[in-house]
Formats: sequence, structure tokens, C-alpha cells
Amino acid sequence: MKEVDNKNQFFRKQLLDWNAEHNHRDMPWKGEKDPYKIWLSEIILQQTRVEQGLAYYNRFIKTFPTVHHLAKAPDNTVFKLWEGLGYYTRCKNLIASAKYISVELKGKFPDKYEDILALKGIGPYTAAAIGSFAFNLPHAVVDGNVFRVLARYFGIETATDTTEGKKLFTNLANELLDKKTPGIYNQALMDFGAVICKPQQPLCHECPLQKTCTAYQHDLINVLPVKEKTIIKKPRWLYYFIVEHNGNVYVRKRTGKDVWQNLYEFFLVENEKELSLKEIEKLTVLKKAIGKIQFELIDISKIYKQVLSHQIIYGQFIKVKILSELEIDGFEIVGKKKLKTLPFPKLINSYLEE
Repeated sequence: MKEVDNKNQFFRKQLLDWNAEHNHRDMPWKGEKDPYKIWLSEIILQQTRVEQGLAYYNRFIKTFPTVHHLAKAPDNTVFKLWEGLGYYTRCKNLIASAKYISVELKGKFPDKYEDILALKGIGPYTAAAIGSFAFNLPHAVVDGNVFRVLARYFGIETATDTTEGKKLFTNLANELLDKKTPGIYNQALMDFGAVICKPQQPLCHECPLQKTCTAYQHDLINVLPVKEKTIIKKPRWLYYFIVEHNGNVYVRKRTGKDVWQNLYEFFLVENEKELSLKEIEKLTVLKKAIGKIQFELIDISKIYKQVLSHQIIYGQFIKVKILSELEIDGFEIVGKKKLKTLPFPKLINSYLEE
């Protein structure tokens, strides 16, 4: 037991010493005490790399300097600013929580772990991060970086993506937590995983934990951490008809429980497999939708591709001009000026930008 305590103390001390003397990872939210800004950064960084999220964070803070500004903004404005970050449920939850904090809590961010956890879109990791960084609450963060550092240093072979693994790593992380400075410790551990104990080619020669690291001593660096589940990505084929009349086009907001909810799209036909050029040129689905209205096929785009966590989406765009106005249920007709203000998925934006 004493040996375990000694190893834990060594880990904690070396980590904090490294953070004080060698950690130069600079981010605008580090050392921040405003819970609104910390919350915003954490929501943006859920399932997003720091390199990508940084520019979004700066734009959000500039556009919405307080939670009241964010709460009062039209949903489409917020979604447009979020455009390209993916996982749009995060943005939907961000809007809902901003309105709740602004109206119900009069702008005062919750300062208890359980109350932070109760906000929409916040799980144990995000609640621990906000709680420790903003309010110095003694809760350990457990993210991918933490899983990796702890698995390698302590030689833990339990899979991180199992119920047993999550419980084991969470308990260990809380056991190791420096209760006096939980915010500093949590940030140090995450930074250490990002800078030194990287997923690929970790800097073991620079690591202050090297001498007592189980993975280093037993050549398990490329084995740990262990993951049990392998994600199989399902392919989807989306064919978008850009129906144009007098320079305006038909668009609709996606409302179903699927990818890109609350974002806009054109007239969509989804197929189980790729369609040939001849099959697309038949325009059978479009003919059924528009009835006897005359139309002209203008252009068929190349195939675009977007890789999501559980699916690979292939998209093709078919430009069609119709000779009289059309009533399509759920669609609105917009000009090019308004089109630029609407939030679209990355796949559609890739086409529009070209």
C-alpha cells in the first residue's frame, strides 16, 4: 500500500513540477476564471481538436462576449457561427443552456458540480473541467489524454471504452487529484497527454515519469491504452437537387433525428448505393415531386465526401432550373444573399464554395 502511495505521490509531484517549469502550451482559456468562457471552450472542444476549435472560440467570444449575448442571438446566427465544427447537437445544447442561464439563473453560472452537470450537453468530464477551472472544485477530468497517461504509467490493460474501464480510470484520476489546486492539476495532466504522452510517437526521452512508467519499462507504449470497440463506418449516398427559379433556390431545415439537425439543405434523395450518371439524368424522383412543371438540367457536380464518426457520406449536386414557381412542402425559396447567411453542413458548403 505504501508503495502505491509513493508511486501516486511521485506521479503528482512530477506532473506539477513539469507543468510549472516546462509546460508552454498556450491557449486563451488557460488560467481563465470566467465560467462562461470556460464552458464555451469546453463545449467547442468536445470531439474537436484544439487546433480547429481555437478560431471558433475566438469568434464566439468576440460575437457573444457574455451569456446574455449568446442567449438573445437568433438560433440560425449561432448555428452559422458553429458551421464546420460538426456534432451539431452540441450547438443546440449550447443555445438551450445559454437561455436557461441567462433567463432562469439571471446570468449567474452554476457553481456546484451537480448543477453544472445538470446543464444540457454536459457530462462528467465537462462538469469536472468547468468546476475545477472556474470554481476550484475537487473533481478530476477524465478525457482521452488522461486515459492514455494513466494507462501507460500504471500499466492498466482494462479497456477505456467499457463501463468497468471508465469507472476504474475515474476512481484513479480522483485518487491522484491534487485537492488544493484541482484546476491547475487537471490542466497539467491534459497538457502532459497532449504534449509529452502523445498517442503516436510520445516524447519518452523528455518524460519526467519515464523511470517509473510501466509502459516504458515493459515496451507497452504502442499497446496502451486498450480500446475494445471498433467503429464500423456506414456509407451513405446523398443526391441534392438544387432547384432554381428566377435566380432563387429551394431550401429546407433538417428537423429529423439524424445528422445535421437544424442545418439547411436542398431537395434530397438518399440512395443505398451510388447512382450512375444515366440514373441521375433520368431525374425520376424530381419528376414525381414537381409534377408537370417544365425543368431544365443545368449541371451535375463531382462526388463530394465527408467522414463522420460513424458514417462516410458521399454527396452529389444536380442543378435544375424550373420554368414556373413550385410549392414543395417544408421548403422555402431564398435568394443568393440569404443563402450565404444560412447554416449548411460541411458537405454542402464544400460544393457552394466551389
